[in-house]
Amino acid sequence: ADDRVPALSRLGTQEWARAKQRVKEAAANMAEELLNLYARREVTEGFGFSADNLWQQELESSFPYVETSDQLEAVQAVKADMEKPRPMDRLICGDVGYGKTEVALRAAFKAIMDGKQVAFLVPTTVLAQQHLFTFGERLQAFPVRLAMLSRFCTEKEQADIIAGLAVGMIDICIGTHRLLQKDVRFKDLGLVIIDEEQRFGVVHKEHFRKLRQEVDVLTLSATPIPRTLHMSLAGIRDMSTIETPPEERLPIKTHVGVYDDKLVRGAILRELERSGQVFYVHNRVQSIAAVANKLKILVPEAGVSVAHGQMDEKKLAEVMAEFSSRRNDVLVTTTIIESGLDMPNVNTLVVDQADKLGLAQLYQLRGRVGRGSNHAHAYFLFDRGKQLTLEARKRLRTISEAAELGAGFGIAMRDLEIRGAGNLLGVEQ
Repeated sequence: ADDRVPALSRLGTQEWARAKQRVKEAAANMAEELLNLYARREVTEGFGFSADNLWQQELESSFPYVETSDQLEAVQAVKADMEKPRPMDRLICGDVGYGKTEVALRAAFKAIMDGKQVAFLVPTTVLAQQHLFTFGERLQAFPVRLAMLSRFCTEKEQADIIAGLAVGMIDICIGTHRLLQKDVRFKDLGLVIIDEEQRFGVVHKEHFRKLRQEVDVLTLSATPIPRTLHMSLAGIRDMSTIETPPEERLPIKTHVGVYDDKLVRGAILRELERSGQVFYVHNRVQSIAAVANKLKILVPEAGVSVAHGQMDEKKLAEVMAEFSSRRNDVLVTTTIIESGLDMPNVNTLVVDQADKLGLAQLYQLRGRVGRGSNHAHAYFLFDRGKQLTLEARKRLRTISEAAELGAGFGIAMRDLEIRGAGNLLGVEQ
C-alpha cells in the first residue's frame, strides 16, 4: 500500500547479519523484562474504584458539548479499568483538540470521589496553567481542591502545595516534572495522568514505568512516541482511540514551501482581516527578538509579542495572558506552544526553519490552530537554497499529505517507520 522504498543494507558487508543479531538480542531482553514488569502488575493488588455516584453523573451532564461516540467509549473503558482491582495502564490516543482532557477530567473526578488524590503531569508550565483553568471551570460547582506545581510558583507557594499534598488537603495537583521530585509526597495517590508523554525526558519515563506497578496510570497523546505506540499495538498497554472530530471542526489548510516575505505578510494580513491571531514559530531563543523586529517592519499593522521558555516565569505568564486576551495579533514563540494550548482565536500558524523540527512537533504545532469553526492555515517554511536531508523531506511530505482531520494516529505510524520503534523497554525512543 506504500510506494516508499525501504533502506537496504550494503552488499558484501556484515551489516545485515549484525542488524539481525541486534534485533534478536533486543527482542529476547525485551521479552524477559516485559514479562517481569507486566507479571508484577498482574499480581499487584491495586485499588478498585467504586461505581459512579450522583456527583459524577452531575459533572458529566454539565459538559457543554455533545460527546462523540469515541469519547464516550474511551470514558467507559477508563472507568472499567479503574473499577478493576489491578493498576490501570491505558493510553488515550486522540487527535489534537478531540476531547482527551475531558476524559482525563472525568477519571480524575472519579478518583476523588473515592478519597484518592490525582497527579496530572504535563510537559510545560504554560500547559499546566491551561489545564488548571480548564479543570477550575469544569469543577467550580464541586468541593474539589486544585493546585498547580511548577516554576511559575514562588518558593513559599511550592512549600505550601507540597505540605498540602502530604496531608491530603489537595485533591488534584497539576504540574510539570517538578511533581516527580523526591520532596513531593502524596498522602493517598490513586491516579496519575500523563499528558504528551513523549515530551518528557527518559529519566521521567522510567519513573512513570515504576508508577505503573503501583497506581492507575492514564496517558494522553495525539502523536504517541513510537515506543509507546509500539507497546500499545503489541497489546502490551491498553489503548483507546478518539477518531471522531468534534462538530464544526474543519481540516487545516497546510502549505509546505520556501520562506518568502510576501507570503508571510499576506498570511498575517489575511488573518488580521478576519480579526484573528497568528502564532509565528521560530525555535531559536538567540535570534527570536531579531525575528520579531523583522516582523514588526514587515507587517507594521500587527501588534507583535514574544514568548519563549527561557523568559522570567512571571513575564512569560503575562505575555501569554495578554495574547490570550487579544491585546496582540502575532505571538513569535518557540515550540513551547506545541502542547495543549487552547486559543480558538488563533487560526494561522507560520513555522520558519520547519525542516529542523520532528514530525510529532510539526503535527502538535499545527494542532494549535483550527480549534474553532474557522478555516485555519498552517505554513511550514524552510530557507531558500537550503539542502534538506532525506529525513526532513520525508517529515515535511508527511505533514503536507496528512492534512485531513484525525491524522495524528497515521502520523505516529509514519514516525514509527521513519524512526523505528525504539527500544521498547529501555531509555531509547
